[in-house]
Amino acid sequence: MNFEASRRFAQQKDKEDKLAKYKQQFYFPQIDGADSIYFCGNSLGLQSKQVQASVQQELDDWKNRGIAGFLNAKNPWMYYQEYFKKSLSKIVGCKEDEVTVMNSLTVNLHLLMLTFYRPTSSRFKIIMEAGAFPSDQYAVETQVKHHGFDWDAAVIEIAPREGEKTLRHEDILSLIETNGASVAMVMLGGINYYTGQLFDIKSITEATQKAGAIAGFDLAHAAGNVHLELHDWNVDFAVWCSYKYLNGGPGAVGGLYVHERYATDPSTPRFAGWWGNDEQARFKMKKGFVAKPNASGWNISTAQILNMASLKASLEMFEEAGFEDIKVKSRELTAYLEFLLQQLHHLDFEIITPAHRESRGAQLSLYFKERGKEIHEKMIDSGIVVDYREPGVVRVAPAPLYCSYQDVYRFYEILKDFD
Repeated sequence: MNFEASRRFAQQKDKEDKLAKYKQQFYFPQIDGADSIYFCGNSLGLQSKQVQASVQQELDDWKNRGIAGFLNAKNPWMYYQEYFKKSLSKIVGCKEDEVTVMNSLTVNLHLLMLTFYRPTSSRFKIIMEAGAFPSDQYAVETQVKHHGFDWDAAVIEIAPREGEKTLRHEDILSLIETNGASVAMVMLGGINYYTGQLFDIKSITEATQKAGAIAGFDLAHAAGNVHLELHDWNVDFAVWCSYKYLNGGPGAVGGLYVHERYATDPSTPRFAGWWGNDEQARFKMKKGFVAKPNASGWNISTAQILNMASLKASLEMFEEAGFEDIKVKSRELTAYLEFLLQQLHHLDFEIITPAHRESRGAQLSLYFKERGKEIHEKMIDSGIVVDYREPGVVRVAPAPLYCSYQDVYRFYEILKDFD
């Protein structure tokens, strides 16, 4: 598409945007008494204006019905985790029986690693990104220690080549092939939180399974952001949080996917709880866990109703807007941001996020060799919310439901005038 570095062009694009109306359905942080421009959805998505009513409905049913709310609330609590399957299956590309919501991301990662990381004396290694988000690092570290292995012996970290910021796809595949006989699991982030690099999940999964290992992914920065086909790509398992692009709110309930070959098999090992048990036998209170024959068989405790209500409201908006249209706008909006940044020749910076659109989502990471923190502070002072990561990286995430072309142009304007 041909872009122009002008406010008139940005205004015209916003007029043509059929998703533009959704911007008015969110609350924006206030800076100097005005709505901010919010490019931080890769850390915490904004609150939609439907959230309060969604939470209030559950509060009203609790107040008016008490225990009867489990069966007689407007949204009966007994089945609350089931209300998310239709939307989430479209967003992550799987069957409804392969997805559920519960706990938080790292808790779910631990639970699924307990299912899928089953090391032997010869096959016990885990491949992951060097510098992965600490949650993943700590989870993997404690899992291998739990099984009696040392980090240095059990964990293979893959890093960018010297002088580069992102991983080369061929290096990932080569590492898997080279170490295949000793690898039990490949556990990567779908999108690297720092660089914004989207990995080729399909081919990584193929290489991993060809080596006889399990392919798992942390999709915290991918769910609700990029195109995913977890079932067709044959991914073994995945987890994600819901407070970034899914706008579920701080500490929102996490989600998980388990491929149907495991999810529909009640004998697949797991840590069990009452809510994952066969519903037909749940209230018979008998010994002997019988898992539900779907991803909900990993549910442990009663659904976190008040925590989940905000995500329910957000996913209803995703359904209304249509995730395919959301992805199209996301690509165009991020591409427009990239185009504008390429017009800036007076600043010493580079976009370390891959230029190929199939290798990124709604995030560009800008590495400033100098004055990165100063630029970040300038943006905040100018009413634009972005985040900063050492050393010198400003992450900009124009989430398509509440960011506009004019928002992106304003970011460019401030950089253009920065000296």
